[in-house]
Amino acid sequence: MVSATDTDLSHTSRSARLKIWRGTSHEEGGYRTYDIVFDEGESVLDALVALRRDRVPDLAVRFSCFNANVCKECTMLIDGEVQYACIAKLKPGDTQIDPLPNRKLLRDLITDTLPNAEKL
Repeated sequence: MVSATDTDLSHTSRSARLKIWRGTSHEEGGYRTYDIVFDEGESVLDALVALRRDRVPDLAVRFSCFNANVCKECTMLIDGEVQYACIAKLKPGDTQIDPLPNRKLLRDLITDTLPNAEKL
């Protein structure tokens, strides 16, 4: 956790509670809640990657970042809106993260996003 000092208020830590859908179908599964500490400016994807790395190694989340909003792999439902997790900024308080609706759910936050015309 980073703490702000009187001379450096630009780098402060905040806390959030992420409510993340876990499971292999939209009908079977449920939400798991994770409390995190984050720095201002961090994205939802930053939090998901850190969670998977440090505490929840089986969390399924798709991303392929080399430049924000290029690959579109991290598209998910964040607080009820379809967003790119790499661009959506974390905010203090509660954030609900769901897989894309109306798509086949593979696991947790990963859905089948391949267009039907491209499927073999």
